Amino acid sequence: MIGMPDVSFSDDLRHAAAELWSAQHDHPFVGGIADGTLDPRRFGFYVRQDYVFLIEYGRLLALACARAPRLDWMEQFADLARSTLHDEMELHRTYAEGWGISRGELEREPADPTVRAYTDFLLRTATLGEFGELVAALLPCMWGYSELGQGLAARGRPDDERYAQWIAAYASEEFAKLARWCRRVCDALGDDASPRLKRRMEVAFVTSSAHELAFWDAAWQSVP
Repeated sequence: MIGMPDVSFSDDLRHAAAELWSAQHDHPFVGGIADGTLDPRRFGFYVRQDYVFLIEYGRLLALACARAPRLDWMEQFADLARSTLHDEMELHRTYAEGWGISRGELEREPADPTVRAYTDFLLRTATLGEFGELVAALLPCMWGYSELGQGLAARGRPDDERYAQWIAAYASEEFAKLARWCRRVCDALGDDASPRLKRRMEVAFVTSSAHELAFWDAAWQSVP
């Protein structure tokens, strides 16, 4: 349509997973964060499991560094892996203390089957799939949390400062910048991909989006 902006490959991926992303935005767990009414036990489950997830996400970013075909992408993925395993996890440990969760509890936390299924999918894609599939698989976490954080921030600040801090972290411009960079990498790969690879990247993106939704479900259902 004349006058309409160009639609990027990542926009196409986002459209393919639109129902899954809408379900995340409308999820009662997310709504409870927004208004500060979420049962702390549910959020405690999420915090512990997210720590487990971050360990494996660090492995994923390291694999992305190893497989990246461009030096600048290698450098950025290396920085992201270090930031995740050092800075973000240390912040996560500090944040968890505010919920009465010790570092020892985080370290001893077994992976919930939902989280294990997600991380197994990511690492299998990173090792057996093409690099484009790897990037498409990791994008929903980074981009999705940025979009979610910004959406929640626009709804106003909840009274519970702990939820407000969580929203602020993912609504930040710094986090949005990382998401935009990852989208650009995905777009560059998609523009040069064969129809077969584009389809495989779409499947990876939609599958990760489904796992993201399942993670919210697991956290919500963690308390009877």
